[in-house]
Amino acid sequence: MMKKVFAVVFGTALAAAIPAAAEDSAPLAYECLRAAGPIHVDGKLDDPAWQNAPWTSDFVDIEGDSRPRPKFRTRVKMLWDDQYLYIGAELEEPEVKATLTQRDSVIFKDNDFEVFVKPLPASRSYYEFEINAFNTGWDLFLPKPYNEDGQPDNSWDIEGLKTAIAVQGSLNKPDDKDRGWTVEMAYPLSAFASRQAVPPPAHGTIWRINFSRVEWTAGQAKEDNWVWSPQGVIDMHVPSRWGYLHFSGNTSTLNK
Repeated sequence: MMKKVFAVVFGTALAAAIPAAAEDSAPLAYECLRAAGPIHVDGKLDDPAWQNAPWTSDFVDIEGDSRPRPKFRTRVKMLWDDQYLYIGAELEEPEVKATLTQRDSVIFKDNDFEVFVKPLPASRSYYEFEINAFNTGWDLFLPKPYNEDGQPDNSWDIEGLKTAIAVQGSLNKPDDKDRGWTVEMAYPLSAFASRQAVPPPAHGTIWRINFSRVEWTAGQAKEDNWVWSPQGVIDMHVPSRWGYLHFSGNTSTLNK
């Protein structure tokens, strides 16, 4: 995939390739509220706890505002409790499709949604998870970025991860028009323990996080990369460009 190959081929020159305008623009930030009630992970994002969780801004091109706006809307909301970081994503898509069903397949060969999380911001290491509309996932640990000769650890699994997909339309039926698909996940806060000690978040804890959506153009050897916090370069593996996830002790009030 372009975002990974680019990093490997150009190595440490990648940082210099980030446009000055992108370097001058601050990564985005998100206040993650505590869940006010239980969340049933079914992909529908209709639990009352989600009601007052704020959406992120709409995704933009991976290189930022210098590139055309994405054709389809993508946005995310998050919550947390003592056990999980909850992530809900909404992907507008007129033709929802997927092919890969084997866990730890190279999921970006389908249209997908990707989560990049760095729970220890001062470290070089981080974690990646990708999912398609079949609810097939790929999780991996990066001890350091590809452009620093990092080698992905595909043996890492997110133990206890809960994910679900809901399709607003029909999957793999090109004869009709869909509205899109939604992703819901409960990412265990204990998932990192097999690789490093990560203190449980509390009010005021800050992680780095970003999200990517890969959209393939039918009939062309071409992909679009749409992200929450723009990278300034066609590579997700520049964690300094990721957004800031601020854990808040405030609660997402129900029935407000």
